Amino acid sequence: MSNAAHTATRKAFIELAIRCQVLRFGEFELKSGRVSPYFFNAGGFSGGQALAELGRCYANTLVAFDLIPTVLFGPAYKGIPLVTATAMALASHHSLDVPYSFNRKEPKNHGEGGLLVGAPLKDDVVIVDDVITAGTAIREAITLIRDAGAQPSGVVIGLDRCECGSGTRSAVEEVRDELGLKVASVITMHDIIEWLESTQDLSQYLEPMQRYRDRYGV
Repeated sequence: MSNAAHTATRKAFIELAIRCQVLRFGEFELKSGRVSPYFFNAGGFSGGQALAELGRCYANTLVAFDLIPTVLFGPAYKGIPLVTATAMALASHHSLDVPYSFNRKEPKNHGEGGLLVGAPLKDDVVIVDDVITAGTAIREAITLIRDAGAQPSGVVIGLDRCECGSGTRSAVEEVRDELGLKVASVITMHDIIEWLESTQDLSQYLEPMQRYRDRYGV
């Protein structure tokens, strides 16, 4: 995928997220206690058309980062619609028929049983999720994948907030450094700021975003 096509994907994702009120601007207190000028909640991608567009953005990102695995895995619960939409978009827009799997929060003790639903996990697996905050969900997914005899090879997320945690590294950098996984994101905080620089409609949020990046960004 060309740089121009990937730039178009990032722009489409930001505008989709704003339309669906997944990406909002204002003042939001985070779990960390920080007051953020923006908030991202992937649960707002709740319509069929939105999921189709969302899946295409994720699929384009996997192709752009050359991160096509044997199996896609979506951690419950938000990862389930994300991985489903991504698999469909890979097939319809890139002619790549990649199987997918997801987990239950509680093991099923009747019928086929177990924690996993969908394709068997094997060979290399890419995890599909919305964001990486503390990395807890990613670590749990890695354990599930390895317990199934497969190998996690990467993660694709919707947003990389690109901000430091308690130390000097971001959550994404910690996953890359400590777990040795390639992490691709559809957009980053820097992409949001760049988009705000190019539009007049929400220009009042540009300066707070820049200040937040200057204080916490990596």
